[in-house]
Amino acid sequence: MIDAAAPSYPAWLERFVHEAPLMQVPEDVPPVAAGGRRAAVLILFGDGPHGPDVLLTERAATLTKHAGQPAFPGGRIDPGDDGPVAAALREAQEEAGVVPSGVDVLVTLPELYLSHSEHLVTPVAGWWREPSDVAPGHPGEVATVARVPIAELTDPANRLTIRHPSGLRLGPAFRVGGMLVWGFTAGLLTAVLTAGGWDRPWDPGHVEDLPPEVLSLSFGG
Repeated sequence: MIDAAAPSYPAWLERFVHEAPLMQVPEDVPPVAAGGRRAAVLILFGDGPHGPDVLLTERAATLTKHAGQPAFPGGRIDPGDDGPVAAALREAQEEAGVVPSGVDVLVTLPELYLSHSEHLVTPVAGWWREPSDVAPGHPGEVATVARVPIAELTDPANRLTIRHPSGLRLGPAFRVGGMLVWGFTAGLLTAVLTAGGWDRPWDPGHVEDLPPEVLSLSFGG
C-alpha cells in the first residue's frame, strides 16, 4: 500500500513508489506456513556521497540463524510495535543508528515468507530525508553497516548466481561493499531494482559456489 501522507521524495524514486506495491511474490518463495512469526525489514533509500543508495547491514557471525549474512535492517514485530512500519523503523535504529524522524515511509511491499527462520516478513520502503550517522548498534547482532550505491548493485560485473556445492542453485547474488549479498536479501534486492527501473542486463549464467566460510556459517559446514 502507498502511504497517503507520504511527503515528497526524489524523482528517481517515483517509479519504485508506484510499482513496488504491485510486486509479485517470487515463484520460488514457499507458501506461508501456519504460525509464521511476523517481522519487518526497512529498505532505506538515500542520496549518498556516491549517488542514490540503499542501507544494508551484515549480521554477526555468532548468530544462530542467518549468521554473517548481509541483510536489510529488521526483525520481529514486537507486541509494543504499531505494526510493521514501526517495527522496521525501531529495528533500523537499534541495529544501525537510523533516526526514525529522518525517514519518510514511502510504501509497504507484499509480505514474503522466509522459510529458514519461519518468519512472515513485510518489507517497508523509506526515503532517508535527513540521513544520520550509522554504525552497528548491537555488536552481538550486527557486524557491519553500509550505504551501498544503487549503481554498484546494478553493475553487471557485481552480479552472479550462487549455488550450493551440491549443485542446488540458491538464486541471485551481489558482490558490493565488500560483502556477498545472497539469499532472501538478494532476491528482494533484485525485485526492488526491477520495480524501480534501475535494473541492467546481467549474466545469470555466471554461477559460483557459495564460499566455504559462508557455507559453514549458513549451513553448518
